[in-house]
Amino acid sequence: MADGSAAQREWRVTGMDCGSCAAKVRGVVERLPGVEDVDVALMAERLRLTLDETQTPPERIEKAVRGVGFGIAPKGARPERPKGGFVLPDGAFPAAADGPETNSEPEQNDEPAQDAPRSWMGSSKGRLVIGTGALLAAAWVSRLVFPAEIAHWAFVLATLVGLVPVARRAFAMMRAGMPFTIEMLMTIAAGGALVIGEPEEAALVVFLFAVGELLEGVSAAKARDSIRALSTLVPKTARLEAGGNTREVAARTLRVGQVVQVRPGDRVPCDGEVIEGTSGVDESPVTGESVPSLKEPGAEVFAGSINAEALLRVRVTKAAEDNTIARIVRLVEEAESARAPTERFIDRFSRVYMPAVVGAALLAAVVPPLAFGQDWGEWVYRALALLLIGCPCALVISVPASITSALSTGARNGLLMKGGAVIEAAARTTHVAFDKTGTLTHGRPRVTDVSVLSGSEDDLIALAVGVESGSSHPLGQAICAEADRRGVVAPAASGARALPGKGAEAVIDGATVCVGSPRLAEERGTLTDDLRSRVSALESEGKTVVIVLRDDVPRGLIAMRDEPRADAADAVAQLRTLGISSVMLTGDNPRTAQAIAGGLGIGHRAGLMPQDKVTAIRALASGARVMMIGDGINDAPALAAAHVGVAMGSGTDVALETADAAILRNRVTDVPGKLRLARATMTNIRQNIAIALGLKAVFLVTTVLGITGLWIAILADTGATVLVTINALRLLFFRPTGASETTGRPMQDAGTASPDHATT
Repeated sequence: MADGSAAQREWRVTGMDCGSCAAKVRGVVERLPGVEDVDVALMAERLRLTLDETQTPPERIEKAVRGVGFGIAPKGARPERPKGGFVLPDGAFPAAADGPETNSEPEQNDEPAQDAPRSWMGSSKGRLVIGTGALLAAAWVSRLVFPAEIAHWAFVLATLVGLVPVARRAFAMMRAGMPFTIEMLMTIAAGGALVIGEPEEAALVVFLFAVGELLEGVSAAKARDSIRALSTLVPKTARLEAGGNTREVAARTLRVGQVVQVRPGDRVPCDGEVIEGTSGVDESPVTGESVPSLKEPGAEVFAGSINAEALLRVRVTKAAEDNTIARIVRLVEEAESARAPTERFIDRFSRVYMPAVVGAALLAAVVPPLAFGQDWGEWVYRALALLLIGCPCALVISVPASITSALSTGARNGLLMKGGAVIEAAARTTHVAFDKTGTLTHGRPRVTDVSVLSGSEDDLIALAVGVESGSSHPLGQAICAEADRRGVVAPAASGARALPGKGAEAVIDGATVCVGSPRLAEERGTLTDDLRSRVSALESEGKTVVIVLRDDVPRGLIAMRDEPRADAADAVAQLRTLGISSVMLTGDNPRTAQAIAGGLGIGHRAGLMPQDKVTAIRALASGARVMMIGDGINDAPALAAAHVGVAMGSGTDVALETADAAILRNRVTDVPGKLRLARATMTNIRQNIAIALGLKAVFLVTTVLGITGLWIAILADTGATVLVTINALRLLFFRPTGASETTGRPMQDAGTASPDHATT
């Protein structure tokens, strides 16, 4: 694509029920010229690719996908129902060829199109089951009432009517270069059964196949619904204050800075900040936290949470497309693209497995009759049954079904993970490294001591708040809060900047004022023996100390203390029970770090610069599988260096984007909860693979020995797919945390963004 005309395009593809369906869509489009980077997400029903329209127009992509039986519509347009289903001449039954919707243009309200709720009987696959089932029943009745010849042709008719849509898809896939599909195996098996005089078994096989397809569709729809339900949490409308009046507007049109009213019982329409009112807010729809959180002026609220008690006025802080719910949905949907290594292996294995079984079936059909004089009809029958066992549907769906259920469960419990690769890596974790401030502690330190060397305490606080004014770092916010309490006004400052891992500085009244760690004062040669002894005394009490310098002259000390989260010690104990070692990595001084770590029963490394944290993570990762938990900008490199990086929900956008996973509830006990979910998912995957391969192995042997026949073979394949799907759906009910962890505390509003201070 050297001409630079390539662009990314996205469609919604309907009718995909299993991994094989996604593979068909991927296979049919990646063969077209000018197509690269094909990404098919089964549960999100998304087809995304890079397309050079000078070689292949978008219409050709859509035609190719429709040609193999799926519906396709551009992103944002009305979904298209897939073609295919049960059709009889003369209108004997309702036509089931669900063609494209006549209106595939984007809807006028520009909201994502949603499927209209339909029962399984209204789908083409549902009508195929009903139609083929009715014909099969009629054929059985005809055998009791009419001569055998008439019953024979009734079974032939039942087979052909149910097989036509299947064969049509099979030959469409073959023309697209994919001959080894379940549809082709079904066509050969059922057609072969007719040829060798087994129409009753052929009709039963076609019916059971239709039932299996329907069950796959219903299961996939339930899994999708559990994810899409998240997007319905945000109300459609909001009560916007404008010009002294209140009017209802679409929630998606809200802009940052506008003010909305949230009445008791209403869902919050946006991510925002409470500016007036005090009320308990139920955040369980968003974070899974069972206890309502008290919201007062200055508190943050999430879109989709429920105001329980009193009227709140909320200032919008994030646009609709960036609110918490939108980000969760986006993360979960995008997570499908990050496939687990196990899933990629299964995909590669299935591509070899199906042709191998077809080859084995061919050998079974010809070798015994030719080499040993066995009956042709008997061995052709057994070969046809082997073809049905060769379907890899259960195997292919075994991993993505479990991953999707786990992602949905995690999202409902405030545990976000960006795909199957992250889940698999998390399940293998042996060591967890924690940041301190805002992670193991609340990130809301308070000023405990002000020690001046010259001037008054208020003068010292004024200099410090001038540098930290507007800071989102917990220590900076603590200084600002102390200034507010004392009524100290911040002086005008300019040129404010962070000193990575050391502090911050700004120019005030022509002088450079710095608020930083004792390490910074040491580097600048201003840490006197007297100052060092004062710092040592305060740090021995578990306090964090910053030194205020004016033109590199010390003006005083400010000490703060940040208490550990109430659940931090419990989390460390749970990790220990899971056989996982924990360590705290902090830029804070060794005495403060020891005071925090000692109370939590965790190892620690102190005095670390951001790059030192990366070095520590890499050292750990050389002999272990490491998960890093952090919340600040300076944690982002360490999060990226770990095998799994997890951002606390209160963290910065940089940390959340860099991390592989996130914890929305700011509870440290959610870390072992996330690991339990990951381990349960991998156990579920192993169970699914065992079910899929085990059943096939058993029936492969019994079929070759002539113990089981065609209808048992397709029942085994359908049964394996259904069992695998049901087993995966069990994860939707998995509780990552125990009852004692979910009923005790409201969500903490931990510290937020974190500039590169040394004391994180």
